[in-house]
Amino acid sequence: MRLLHTMLRVGDLQRSIDFYTEVLGMSLLRKSENEAYRYTLAFLGYGDESDTTVLELTHNWDTSEYDHGNAFGHIAIGIEDIYATCEAISAKGGDVYRSPGPVKGGSTVIAFVRDPDGYAIELIQRD
Repeated sequence: MRLLHTMLRVGDLQRSIDFYTEVLGMSLLRKSENEAYRYTLAFLGYGDESDTTVLELTHNWDTSEYDHGNAFGHIAIGIEDIYATCEAISAKGGDVYRSPGPVKGGSTVIAFVRDPDGYAIELIQRD
């Protein structure tokens, strides 16, 4: 068994695709529309779906905003140079709302950014 994907519902699909590809460096792997049920799916990631876990963005055509509730926490991405990555994200207009630094009570260096729909993304420094 392996984890295949994580799904997020987004209000503006192209805006989200642009964020994940242009700001976070993912590739758009595939996209499909379902006209009968009025939704579009986009799968993005850092590698092929056959080898890596990917992100599924779901856009329900008649919904432009979602309530995140209080159960979802964040998705996490391993980063080789978290400081340079956060600078690049900020330069591209991304919201780095927790600057890079050690996690409270530990030594792992993390940062947090928000995607255009307000979902939290934890960046984790990888050696």
